[in-house]
Formats: sequence, structure tokens, C-alpha cells
Amino acid sequence: MTIIPCEQNADLRRKIESFTETLKTEAHLLGDHGLDEAEFYNSGLFRGAIERIRGQFSATMREKREFVAHVLNYMQDGGHIADWESAGENNRHDYSVSLNSGKVAVIELKGCLDGNNTNIFERPPHANEFVLWSVCTNPGADPRHNAWSGIHTRLSAEIISRSQRVDGLIVWDMVCGTIGRPCPKVLANEGRLNEVGPYRLPPPCIYLFPATIPAPRNNPSPRAQSLDAVELLAAFHACFGGQADELNRVDFDVENRGADMLRTTRVSRGGVVIQESGATAIRRT
Repeated sequence: MTIIPCEQNADLRRKIESFTETLKTEAHLLGDHGLDEAEFYNSGLFRGAIERIRGQFSATMREKREFVAHVLNYMQDGGHIADWESAGENNRHDYSVSLNSGKVAVIELKGCLDGNNTNIFERPPHANEFVLWSVCTNPGADPRHNAWSGIHTRLSAEIISRSQRVDGLIVWDMVCGTIGRPCPKVLANEGRLNEVGPYRLPPPCIYLFPATIPAPRNNPSPRAQSLDAVELLAAFHACFGGQADELNRVDFDVENRGADMLRTTRVSRGGVVIQESGATAIRRT
């Protein structure tokens, strides 16, 4: 068992690496730039084009927001949530969801979890529940590295040092269950795929976090909440056919050791610990 059931498609990764090398050595043959090979690579044209493409992929949120809209509309149509709305650009969060109980859940949309953007979040005062949702549309990314980097390296440090309660994490997007990111949940049973607008989606990966902030003196070992305690995650789980043994529980242990505060992160699934860190000092710049 691993931090997340899916894994990077090794064959696709090899093809990406091979094509990257081809592009680096033969890019001067493309287009009508009128430069010879040496002039092309010395001009900065190739590097500039790569950076422009990279920036365009990173900056655009339209595809991700369309995906989220399809999912939340599907949940509302199925009666799993009462309503939802985009929070707009003036807020530090992305979506507010009205739950069937009358509570308000707030969603913060994140990327692949391995970057500094994962550290930037603020639980709004009106949120009864606060959940992060990782939408990583890069099929060449390593989901296992990203999930652990996000949960232990980044989120645990922010939760503890800034006293920012996060109720849970969803790792799930339109690449899940495709050739770019095969999903073990549906490989043997395609009947578990959900038809949501233009997407065919496996059940999401859900991570439940503690309901309280870890603190060495008065709360050194908070344990993950139950699914029933986080209504939004329970709605995702029920709507998309999740199974109990697929839920992930994230526990923390914290202690002071000399001048350092150390935390241990432990993730378990189906009652089995699947990944645990050592006691790691919190380093924030």
C-alpha cells in the first residue's frame, strides 16, 4: 500500500523524457524563424518559447474550474449538497458549498501539492468545514511524491505553525482514471467510473485530518476525524461510490525537542499505516 493508490505511468514518463530530448536537440528544425542551429539556440528563442508555454499552462485555471463546476453540479443534482458558488477573485478561497445540514463548507483549490502554492491558504471565519482539493492536470507528475510532499512537508507545517485547521484533502481531477494516471480502483471494475459531464471519473482519494490543531503541550497527538464529522467529504464519498477501506486518515504527533518543534505525520488506510515520517523539525521561511 502507498500514500495514494495510483502511480505515475512509467511508460508515459519515458516517452515524455524521450520526446523532451528530441525537442531539445531538434527544435531548430521547427517553424520559420530563419535562424541556423547555432543562432537558434544562442538567441534565446527556444528557452523563451518553453517558458511561455510553461507559464500559459500554469496560469490558466479555466479547465480546472470547468471540471470543478461539473463535479459540484453533479453533486447538487444528486442531492448530496444543497448549493455551491464560486467565491470570486477577491477571496482567499475558491468555493463555498451549502451542505444539506445547513453548514457551510469552503474549498481551496490547489495544484499538484509539491509547490509553494500549497502553503498559501487561510481558513475563512464563516467556514464550518475547510477542505483543500488538489487538481493536478499534469499526467507526467508523480502522484505519490506529490501527495506526501503536500501532506507532510507542506500542510502539516502550515497547520501546526499557523494554527490553520484543515478538515481534509481531496486528490482528484480529470486525469484520474486515464492512460496518463491509471486508477487501481477501476482497473478491475469499470462499473465504478462515474459519468460526470464530459468526464469518466473514478471515486476520489479522500484524506481526513484532525479536528484540532496539534500542540506539544496540550494536544500532542490529535487523530483524524471520522468521515461523518466532515459532511462535505462524506458527500463526495457517497456521491462517487467510495468504499470505506479507501478512506485515508492523517494523524499527527508533535513534540518540542530543544529549540525545535518536531512533527510526525502518519497516514493509514483500512486500518493499516501506509506511510509515516520520522520526527521532522518545522522549518518555515
